[in-house]
Amino acid sequence: MNKISSLFPESYEKSRERFRNNLALIQEFWPQAQHFKHQLEAEEDLSTDWIYTDALEKNAKVMVISIAEHGIEGYVGSAMQQRFLDIYLNQLNPRDTGLLLIHAINPWGMKHHRRVNANNVDLNRNFVWNENELDPGFNQDYSGIDNLLNTKTPIQNLRFSNAIFMLKLAWNNLRLGREGYMKSSLVGQYRFPRGLYFGGTEYQQETLTMIQLFRKAFTAYDQILHLDMHTGYGPRYQMSLVNSAFEKDSSKVFMQKFSYPLIVAVNPEEFYPIRGDMIDFVYALRDKEFPQKRLYAASFEFGTLGNEFFGLVHSPKAMVQENRAFWYGTRSQSVEDQVKKDFESLFNPSEEDWQRKAVADADQAFEGILKAEGFVH
Repeated sequence: MNKISSLFPESYEKSRERFRNNLALIQEFWPQAQHFKHQLEAEEDLSTDWIYTDALEKNAKVMVISIAEHGIEGYVGSAMQQRFLDIYLNQLNPRDTGLLLIHAINPWGMKHHRRVNANNVDLNRNFVWNENELDPGFNQDYSGIDNLLNTKTPIQNLRFSNAIFMLKLAWNNLRLGREGYMKSSLVGQYRFPRGLYFGGTEYQQETLTMIQLFRKAFTAYDQILHLDMHTGYGPRYQMSLVNSAFEKDSSKVFMQKFSYPLIVAVNPEEFYPIRGDMIDFVYALRDKEFPQKRLYAASFEFGTLGNEFFGLVHSPKAMVQENRAFWYGTRSQSVEDQVKKDFESLFNPSEEDWQRKAVADADQAFEGILKAEGFVH
């Protein structure tokens, strides 16, 4: 196995073991660093783990890296978190810099290669500011496309099911317009518990754990840099750096600041709108409770199938069929295997050329951000 491929773990358990073993490496620079975990309320051994340390002398700034908010995306996220530790850890200044490294926000999803948690909640639609914003009445347009996204029967013939999906997708794009369809399908919904992009009816335990950690970081440090790892959206061979809708400066300003070629914001013009987005929540927390603190938070979004016609069609198809197979089953094992293979390709590509370019993009973004934010020289 080559060095790049070895960054990408084979299982949730191996990824978690590697993360925990990194404590010894971190303690070479921060002797007081500690490992913590939140054990999920589940029959399986599932936990959100984090390594935390204060700076040695003064808590000026903290580096936060989180992965697997969407569980299956944690395999690529784990690779990038490890890459940061391998290449950039020794460039930080322990005297004034602390660390908060978070492994597997959504451990159930990571273990079972699903995007959602055990309650079928898309955690990146669950980070609303007030829990009463998890409103079943939000996004009424989703009801009109529920039949497209959530067919409630077993998959008998995958080719036939895909063909029907394509026809329905074309019709809904004509009916709603591309922007209207994208908004109604992707922004989030709180009414259909088995549907895609379900944001839940209450805060999830994973969400509450993260909110607690965010408050800890803001309380302890004057400057917070938070990078969260995602896969799926955007050009296949160019990672997108995705800024919050609450970030005041334009994407163009950040491209110059970080010397990075593709930066977009969570808005309809550049990306797509999201209700309950975790990075947006971090900004809201800063603005409402810690307005004096300096913050930059963003997502690394590693595109997989691309954002041309093929990717725009096959990405939703893979998500729809995976969700349908999970809830309603398939006619045969071969159909189930193909559905899982397509879903894996969407969020956890195994091709060496893709992995190599993803790591190169992460390196470029890490370097540009860390220098611009004053974490390395």
